[in-house]
This record gives sequence, structure tokens and C-alpha cells, in this order.
Amino acid sequence: MAGDKYSSRERVMRLFRKEKIDRVPVFSGMGNVTVHGLKESNTPFSEVHTDPKLMAATSASTYKLFGLECAVVPYDIAVEAEVLGCTMNTYSHREGILYPTVKEKIIKVPEDIKIPDRLAERGRLPVVAEAIRILKKDIGSEVAIGTYVLGPFLLAGQVMDLEALLKQSFKNPDAVHKVLSLFADLLIGVAGVYKDAGADYITIREMGAGADVVSPKMFRSLVKPHLDKVMAGINMPTILHICGNTNPIVGDMANTKADAISIEKKTDVRKARELLGKDALIFGNLDTYQILALGSPEDVRKEVMRCLDDGVSAVWPGCDLWPEIPAENLKVMVETVKANGSIKD
Repeated sequence: MAGDKYSSRERVMRLFRKEKIDRVPVFSGMGNVTVHGLKESNTPFSEVHTDPKLMAATSASTYKLFGLECAVVPYDIAVEAEVLGCTMNTYSHREGILYPTVKEKIIKVPEDIKIPDRLAERGRLPVVAEAIRILKKDIGSEVAIGTYVLGPFLLAGQVMDLEALLKQSFKNPDAVHKVLSLFADLLIGVAGVYKDAGADYITIREMGAGADVVSPKMFRSLVKPHLDKVMAGINMPTILHICGNTNPIVGDMANTKADAISIEKKTDVRKARELLGKDALIFGNLDTYQILALGSPEDVRKEVMRCLDDGVSAVWPGCDLWPEIPAENLKVMVETVKANGSIKD
């Protein structure tokens, strides 16, 4: 935009450093692929997860087509599970938008967890890392390149019976903490692979740990210690994302030492801001499905203005972009922030 003082990349990186910026950024730390980008690349969705060139091209397209101030890869939450030996189903035999899933949960007991050597060569990590390198070369001087890993608790749910694990948390908490600590080690390693490839920031997605799923007490005793470990082990800007109502735990989220927290629609931004203070980085909490995907352009404009009025540090979709979001809604999202997100000195 003509009146912008900083490039999109400069703005986002200055935000993480808590330096002065000209306006609120509009970016994401989760999946940002759209059907519009897939169409530009003439790419079926099932193919982008295993081809670094296609992954990079479709991610970059959301910036190139609509101005979203980032590019983020990967798009699914099966990458870490594959590193541990799980098999992914890309649904290549099905048409439409179907996200990859893990075919079988292979870990039954803590002894089954093996953190592999030569991590950067395992599973699809080479694919994601190469996509990051391609993005860095293509648009890395213009926008920040983001990535994400799962949280230890969410990863546990991907590769083992989470209900059984939760039962064990009462009977044998030390064993459960050992499992989550091993997963934290893996995630720190994966984050290092992505950083070496050129990622500028990373979101830790502990999606199922909101207060409407896990009690605040259990979050503090079971989940948070391992998020603390992950944040301490990653050497680039970090964002902690948790779905659902996180107002009862936003203080705990911030205390993990994440550089920013990411919240979705169920969390009251004003209450979070009141608790955390004016300097905390709170990203969110734009309604990705009901407003961005299903709403009108005017609905999107109002939702963006609500986010700005509530005091977010960045207008940020509350979850992955719904790939079938109308093009006009994406344009309105970005344009509304650029027109109304100015920050006064």
C-alpha cells in the first residue's frame, strides 16, 4: 500500500521484536492454501503435500493474489506423526479438499517412541524444508515465511490413544510426562529443521487444550510444562495457538514464554488484553469459517473492524484458512486492515 512505511516482512518481524510499526499486520501462522491458488497452479489438493514446488507455489499464491502478509507451510497436521513412523493418507483417490490424516496410531506404550537420528531426512520433513527454501528465495524479501508444529499434547493424540493417555495421567503421571517430554524433544528438533531452511516464525498448535476440552488445572499440570520446554528450545519467534475458549488460561499461555499467543473466536480479546497488558502480542481472532468462508464481504469487513477495535496485535485467522473462502472475502479482509489498521505514535 502506498502509505505503508514498512514492507510486509519488515512489519511482521518488527512486531515480534516489539518495535514500532505503522499499522497492524494481517497474516497467519497456520495453513493458508486456497482453491484459488490451487487453480492457479492447476494442482489437486492431494498432490501439494508431497511436492515442495507445488507446496511453495500454492502457499505463495495467497500473498500474490490477495496480499496476505505471509506464506505458511505445511497445510496438514500429520508431518510429525510420519517422522515417528505413522503412514499418511492423502486421499488422492478422492476429489475436493480433504486434509491428510494418519492411517493408524502406532504408539501403544512409551517404549514405542523412538526419536529418529538424521531428523531432517525423515518423513516429509525434507519436503516441507525444501518448500520453505523455495518460498524464501521467491518472496522471502517481501513477506515473512511461517511454519508450524503440533504441541506435545496434540501430537500424542495423533499417534496414540489419547483417552488411555489421559487415564494414565491420574494413575501414573510420571509416565505421561515422560511421553510428552519425548514429544517436546521431537518438536524442538523439527522446528530446528524448519529454521535452518529459512522459516522466520513458528506456531505451536496445541489445538485441543482449550478450557472447553481440558480443565485449566489439567492444562497447568499436564500440558503447560511441555509447552514451556518447547518454547525454551526454539530459537525463532514463537506463537502458541490453542482453539476454543482460552480466557481461563491466557495467562498460562503467555507464561510459556511464547512471543505471541493466537486465539480464535471463542476467546474474548478485550478480557485477554486486560489480563496480559498492552504490550502482549495477541493474534486473532477472525472467524475463519462462519465469516470468512460463509459470510458476505460486508460481514468480513465488520469482523475485521471488530478485531481491530478489540485490540489485536495482528488480524489473524483463528485457524487454517478454509480453502474455499471466496476471493472477494480475502481481498476485503486484507484491504480493511490496510485501510483501518494504522497505529499512532
